[in-house]
Amino acid sequence: MREDYEAASFAAANHVALSPLSFLKRAEQVFANRPATTCDGVTHDWAETGRRCRAVAAALAARGVARGDTVSVLAPNGPEVFELHFAVPLLGAVLNTINTRLDAETVAYILDHSDAVLVIVDASLAPLLEKAFALLGRKLPVLDLAAYETLTSHTPMGWVLPADEGQALALNYTSGTSGKPKGVIYHHRGAYLMAMGTVAGWSIPPNPTYLSVVPMFHCNGWNHPWAMAVVGGHLIFVREATPANLLAAIARHGVTHFGAAPIVLQMLCDQAQQPFSPPVKVLTAGAPPPPSVLEKATALGMEVMQVYGLTETYGHISQCLWQEEWEDLPAAARADRQAQQGVPFPMVEDIRVIDRSTGRDVPKDGLTQGEIAIRGNTVMKGYYKDASATAEAFEGGWFWSGDAAVVHPDGYIQIRDRLKDVIISGGENISSVEVEAVLYRHQAVQAAAVVARPHSRWGESPCAFVELREGAAVSEAEIIAFCRERIAHFKAPKTVIFGDLPKTATGKIQKYILRQAARELGEQS
Repeated sequence: MREDYEAASFAAANHVALSPLSFLKRAEQVFANRPATTCDGVTHDWAETGRRCRAVAAALAARGVARGDTVSVLAPNGPEVFELHFAVPLLGAVLNTINTRLDAETVAYILDHSDAVLVIVDASLAPLLEKAFALLGRKLPVLDLAAYETLTSHTPMGWVLPADEGQALALNYTSGTSGKPKGVIYHHRGAYLMAMGTVAGWSIPPNPTYLSVVPMFHCNGWNHPWAMAVVGGHLIFVREATPANLLAAIARHGVTHFGAAPIVLQMLCDQAQQPFSPPVKVLTAGAPPPPSVLEKATALGMEVMQVYGLTETYGHISQCLWQEEWEDLPAAARADRQAQQGVPFPMVEDIRVIDRSTGRDVPKDGLTQGEIAIRGNTVMKGYYKDASATAEAFEGGWFWSGDAAVVHPDGYIQIRDRLKDVIISGGENISSVEVEAVLYRHQAVQAAAVVARPHSRWGESPCAFVELREGAAVSEAEIIAFCRERIAHFKAPKTVIFGDLPKTATGKIQKYILRQAARELGEQS
């Protein structure tokens, strides 16, 4: 009877709060003797890693850390930061991994805004923390990472899942590409589903060897630390993450998987002496990758999948899922397809590209732009202490990304720009991403960004900021001519500025700084 179906309800036997803590609890048993982490020649298996995480949780509790407290971490990737991804949530506390390349003023802002009760810091970053304290006007309790091993000697606590899977797990701050960073709240349910969706969407097999390249302060390393516990992965850490050291680690440990921003891929491609054998599976995100970089990576034996996401969505929520019919395309055409942002990951309920003026989905013509809107369990709980910004981001029951995109006839999404980065010249929309892709094809260009500069006749014109490869030389006229040979003349830069580009720690170019610089150049005639 229908009444019997409706009377049935969840109970202790059939409902457990979803939390990534469950993955480590299982890994400690199922993958007990398999390697979990390796760094500086020291390897811990999953049984030892689980014990260490539970011991660190007990030690933090003894220091007074309690449920709902924020524990900030200022340290580069390493086994300790990986273990804190389980130890801190095990207490019901909230992990706040801070961007290690931020200035002292921003670090001070995050420590204050996050209500941190403890800061765990690597010795190399202690001077930065002291400057932040001076600006903050007060000190917080500090634990030097060098003393971390003493925490692992405590009697381990047992496994405790949150009573509420919506409980806060992590607090991540946006990258600051457009000004003051916002605190993004992750919950246990979202992290659990993101890890499971990553395993399914990336087709990760049991026991991969994963090179930790994505900073764990960025979307908790794209949630890969939790995903690796699902499959009993072996995480390889390199203290000095230079391209040469990363390449050496790939060869030495037989790395099978890693994630990296396009700028990191480009540096690896520039230094690699021979193709990887067997191929290495790579996720790339953070900015639309130039097709030229994807071409080089493929030639070197990297099986690259472009993914798309934001801090507010726990990282990647769409993937450029490879289609067999692309195999027969020329290399450049394949790379163009790979540069698309693609289709939703399995754990994402829906991604739409909407014309906000009408509220309707844009046609699948690859031309009409709209804004990417996302709905699903891997959307943030909200912005910490910012109800108005949360309400604006969640207007109409969707998370509005701020990214302008088109939808191709096959349903694949492709980003054209951040909405604020679209250049409107003489009534025509110019995608800065499209122009940047052309610039990256020039052999002298290491990095490039295009923004709008005021123009007396056209309103705005493309202004290119170009960072050259070491030892390279090229003129403004040569760059402009190069672009005009490959795209419509009105899309080509009318101004080219050479120099180092301001970047976040995740490789994103800080366009808000460049937009201001372009405005200061004055109106072009």
